[in-house]
Amino acid sequence: MKRNQIPLFCLFLASMNLSSVYAETSIQRSSGQICPEYARLTENNPLKAVTQNKHLQPTPQQVVYSEQTIDIPKNYQLNVTAGSCLTACSALNELMPNGGEKSKFTVLIGKRGDKSIKKYAKKIPAKKEGYYLEISEKRIVIAGNDSRGAYYAVQTLAQLINDGKIACATITDYPDIAYRGVVEGFYGTPWSHHARLRQLEFYGRNKMNTYIYGPKDDPYHSSPNWRQPYPEKEAAQLKELVGCAHRNEVDFVWAIHPGKDIKWTTEDRDALIRKFEAMYDLGIRSFAVFFDDIWGEGTNPVKQAELLNYIDNEFIQKKKDVTPLVMCPTEYNKSWSNVEGGYLTTLGDKLNPSIEIMWTGDRVIACIDRPTMDWINPLLKRKAYIWWNFPVSDYVRDHLLLGPVYGNALDIKDEMSGFVSNPMERAEASKIALYSVADYTWQLKTFDSENSWKQAMKDLLPNNWQHLLVFAAHSSDLGPNGHGFRRDESVELQPTLKALASNIADRQAALRVYKECQALEVAADILLTNTENPDLIQEIRPWLQQAKLLGEYGQCVLNILDYLEQGDKIDYRTLYDRCRSLQTQMYELDMRENQNPYQPGVKVGSKVLLPTLNQVFTAITTQINEKEQAGLDPRADYSPFTLSSDVPQLKTQPVRARHNEVNVSPSNEVIKWPANGQVRVAIDKPYELEYIVFDLGTPNVADKFCCQVSADGINWTTLPMTQKDNQTQIQADITAAGSVKQIRFQSKQHEEIQVYFKKFAFKLKK
Repeated sequence: MKRNQIPLFCLFLASMNLSSVYAETSIQRSSGQICPEYARLTENNPLKAVTQNKHLQPTPQQVVYSEQTIDIPKNYQLNVTAGSCLTACSALNELMPNGGEKSKFTVLIGKRGDKSIKKYAKKIPAKKEGYYLEISEKRIVIAGNDSRGAYYAVQTLAQLINDGKIACATITDYPDIAYRGVVEGFYGTPWSHHARLRQLEFYGRNKMNTYIYGPKDDPYHSSPNWRQPYPEKEAAQLKELVGCAHRNEVDFVWAIHPGKDIKWTTEDRDALIRKFEAMYDLGIRSFAVFFDDIWGEGTNPVKQAELLNYIDNEFIQKKKDVTPLVMCPTEYNKSWSNVEGGYLTTLGDKLNPSIEIMWTGDRVIACIDRPTMDWINPLLKRKAYIWWNFPVSDYVRDHLLLGPVYGNALDIKDEMSGFVSNPMERAEASKIALYSVADYTWQLKTFDSENSWKQAMKDLLPNNWQHLLVFAAHSSDLGPNGHGFRRDESVELQPTLKALASNIADRQAALRVYKECQALEVAADILLTNTENPDLIQEIRPWLQQAKLLGEYGQCVLNILDYLEQGDKIDYRTLYDRCRSLQTQMYELDMRENQNPYQPGVKVGSKVLLPTLNQVFTAITTQINEKEQAGLDPRADYSPFTLSSDVPQLKTQPVRARHNEVNVSPSNEVIKWPANGQVRVAIDKPYELEYIVFDLGTPNVADKFCCQVSADGINWTTLPMTQKDNQTQIQADITAAGSVKQIRFQSKQHEEIQVYFKKFAFKLKK
């Protein structure tokens, strides 16, 4: 039998190599056996044995290895100036506990100006948080430009230890960007206390120095309770977080979001200062004020500047021990900015020069390049502090964003003062991207997106990182969304998928896709029972279950191909029925898991892999119908709903159907609804409705809009709408609606109006 006649499933039962096309070859096999290449590399060379597969994270500015390794000293003479570099000394003690006996081996540790490292002062880079690390046969020198630099040197030392030995090396290192880290600024369920503690430890290991606490759904951070002190339990947790941040050399930046209901009065100004004082008493020494995603009087740039300058002059500067104040403006991206209106230039002119101003780029979700910085910095009269909205998924909550970090320029280190990433509400899964953000912001010019991505997998799941890589490769894109921001997905497989879609008789392409689907199923199975990182597996479990089904579905679809070549030798009907069953199981899991009210469901491989498999399924089924007159339904995926809008921020919002309930995906931002602007949903055939509801996040606006329905798209019926006092939901009266093929929601105003877009939903009668 020729190879192209062997059934795909038989070929793969004979093959036990299930590694993904994405996974790089491992020098040391998962079985624990040492492969010949590794033995040859490490023979008579212990340094290579220690450093093999070792990645220093983030990538240092300069590393020179010697030819030696040393055993981890059980005893050493510690030379440190009393009271200096306490966090570095604590980290060193955890890494290399000192037995207390006399030893000729010396560890010198300190910061610039300390007597303990005076001899090495000229070797320390004159950069904030820089350090000089030297490991030799007689001593280890840990010399920081400051205390944090010394702590970072210890973190690097930890990475040079392997199997009881330390690689001898000399490292000169410092960060490119002053403020590096994370802003917990997403909408949705805030991180748990446990997750935040794990995050802060992760930041310390990866030399990120900033954590901005600003979860949108913390009522004591924003309206309605920003004026009120935290309850005792929450205050105690914040104090514990601050202590953990201090131990990991992270600035815990507490942010307040008062703009929704602030009054520009002395009372509110004093209430804000009192809140900051209360946070200061909890140990917080870094502060921010957010004016994002608001409208109305709170957006006044003159008032904002006056308040911020007062805080800066009367609180920040007088405390002496706090970091510069950070603010997030209302116009925080270029697409929303009205330069002629003067908002940004007012901030640039009036804000104290020491106040940092955040910026998301050309759009809400955007990568940062030199034109971005060249446009904004002159307006702000300072370097912008970048708030990068990735891997945040609060507008695509049915997807995991586990792909590489790429798209940001490598030549802009001198153009920004800070760079923080806004993550997913799934804290552990966010670490894949955050690992690379730490790498990027430490040294831009050498940042290798692909390598950093793989190293992140190894850091997060050391023993099963290749399986995580298989899964992440098909869990990278966001799907259609209102911001139009997309990411590559199934990258290595794309050419093969394209070849298969254009020619289902391409057996080579079919075999490779089959292998990847098999690897995806295996990866999901193994990860579902993984115990290395229970927090991660718990977060992504529904997506792993979906990936397993997707892998099985792909194999089943491709097995039907054998029928087209072998006829009666393959039971096509059984395979077809199984494909239908797997499609149903994927749909039901999507309807059952992750049922948040905004973008519910569970999507995996939705950009390339699943659409291609569905396309192949349709093509195969069509051919079978022609050959057998079987009358099989060839449709694999179909949506009867289409959205159109002349509201710029809503024109690309997805429409999602869940059983007989239909929702337009909501938006988190303030919507600038143009005069007479509308959002319209068309249905493929007429339906009677059970309800139509809207929520613009604003009370008393129903009379400014109208809801109309049509059975043909030509003749329209206006439906009465009601909105209870001080409620935001608007209910349409469908009594006179009849059968409906189109629904439109339109402004009656002759000028722009600002609202939110929390809900546009209707239910079809069965």
